[in-house]
Amino acid sequence: MQVKRIHEYKRQHLNILHVIALYRRLKSGVDTDMQPRTFIFGGKAAPGYHLAKLMIKLINSVGDVVNRDPEIRDRIKVVFLPNFSVTNGQKVYPAADLSEQVSTAGKEASGTGNMKFSMNGALTIGTMDGANIEIREEVGAENFFLFGLTAQEVSDLQARGYQPHQYYERNPELKDIIDLIRGGFFSRGDTELFRPLIGGLLHHDPYLLFADYQSYVDCQRQVDGAYRDVEHWTKMSILNTARSGKFSSDRTIREYASQIWKVKPVPIQLLSQADVRAGLMQ
Repeated sequence: MQVKRIHEYKRQHLNILHVIALYRRLKSGVDTDMQPRTFIFGGKAAPGYHLAKLMIKLINSVGDVVNRDPEIRDRIKVVFLPNFSVTNGQKVYPAADLSEQVSTAGKEASGTGNMKFSMNGALTIGTMDGANIEIREEVGAENFFLFGLTAQEVSDLQARGYQPHQYYERNPELKDIIDLIRGGFFSRGDTELFRPLIGGLLHHDPYLLFADYQSYVDCQRQVDGAYRDVEHWTKMSILNTARSGKFSSDRTIREYASQIWKVKPVPIQLLSQADVRAGLMQ
């Protein structure tokens, strides 16, 4: 599951590229023993954020193709949850097996959705970004699926002059996926619909999606392998919940009070049941 605000740096399109990769592998007879998966997306785009809206459109367009393919229908399912809200979140967070936290390292200020997923037993696949770092520290590196560049590596690559087109040319699977989208396979032959999104990735890719692509799909293979061992996966899930106490609101407010607000607790004298009864009698 990946439910959050739709934004290029949160890289929902990296997730959907992986879905397309799995779809192509199954159609070509590769990875036919992969674990069946349902990919659930949710979130909203800002009214004027055209590329974010195109990301939503791409997710739904891929879903239209994948979900209607009789050869694939029982292996991959793509769902976009409309009008994501707190109410919907109450159903989503406990239902997840895998939490997709794939933002570009160094771009996420904090993040709380990943905490909610972890507290409800979902394992995280993510970068060293935002609260992912703390979650990994708390639950243990062995219970977290880590991929991608670090914030320093992102900075270094951009300083050297990042060329996303080189990653496209050197990675046959990535190239085929991009060409499939660009050729109109998921837009009923319309080669213009996703041009702004794909053109931006090929020539700019400010959030290094192409640079992290191979690491991400390799890590997803680890997820597939781990899920086959039900007992081990269950243990990892339990530990994610058991070790998530740091992210409780009690701890957060206590630190806010002492470190930011500089206020001290006000003791409250609680009445015993005898005191309450005596008071009522009076």
